[in-house]
Amino acid sequence: MSKDLKELEGKIGYKFDDFTLFTKAMIHSSYANEKHLPKYECNERLEFLGDSILGMVVAEFLYRSFPDRPEGELTRMRADMVCENTLAEIAHQLDLGRHLLLGHGEEQGGGRSRNSILADAVESVLAASFLDGGFPAARGIIERLVLTHVPKTQLHNRDYKTALQERVQQKRNQVLTYTLIGESGPDHDKHFQVEVCLNGTVVGLGDGSSKKRAEQDAARDALEK
Repeated sequence: MSKDLKELEGKIGYKFDDFTLFTKAMIHSSYANEKHLPKYECNERLEFLGDSILGMVVAEFLYRSFPDRPEGELTRMRADMVCENTLAEIAHQLDLGRHLLLGHGEEQGGGRSRNSILADAVESVLAASFLDGGFPAARGIIERLVLTHVPKTQLHNRDYKTALQERVQQKRNQVLTYTLIGESGPDHDKHFQVEVCLNGTVVGLGDGSSKKRAEQDAARDALEK
C-alpha cells in the first residue's frame, strides 16, 4: 500500500511528511466499518475540510481572473470547477481509485470507479496536504489539478442562456429572443440552427443536436462577442 501511495504522491506532486494523513485520505467509510475502526478513522472528516479549502481557493482564483463577471456567474463557474464530475475526472487521471481502501461490498459494487467516492477522495487528499504542509501545500495541488480545468469547466454544464440574460438585464427594456432558423438530418440524428436576437438584432448563432443545445450555443456565441 505504501509503495502504491508513493506512486500516487508523485502524480499529485506533493511529498507528505506525515504519511498517515495521506493513508487516511484513502480510507472509505465502508472499509472502516468492516474493519471495526473508529468512525473518525475514515476520510469523511478530511473530505469535509477539503471541500471548504477547495471552494475558497477556486473562489479567489475566479474573483481575480474574471474581474468583470458578476457574482452569480462566478458562483456557477465555481460550482462547475468543484462539482463531483470534475473531481472524479481528476481522480481518474490520477488512477486514484486503485489506491482506495474499500469494504468488500463497496468493492464488489464498483466503488473504485464511483464518481461520488472518487470526488470525496480528492477533497480528502487536499485536506491531508493542508494538515501536513499548510495552506501553500493544498493550494499547490489545487493549482496543478483543478485550476487547469478552467477552460473545460466553463463549458461543462454551464447555463449560457441564464448568463446572457443576466448580462442583458444590466440595462432596462432589453428583449432577448431565440429563433429556430434551420434544421437538418434524419429523425435519429437531427441538427438544429438557432439565432438569438437582442432588441431585434442578431447577436449570436448556434447549432446543436437539440433546440435547447442550439440555444445554449447561440447564447455562448453572443457572450463571447
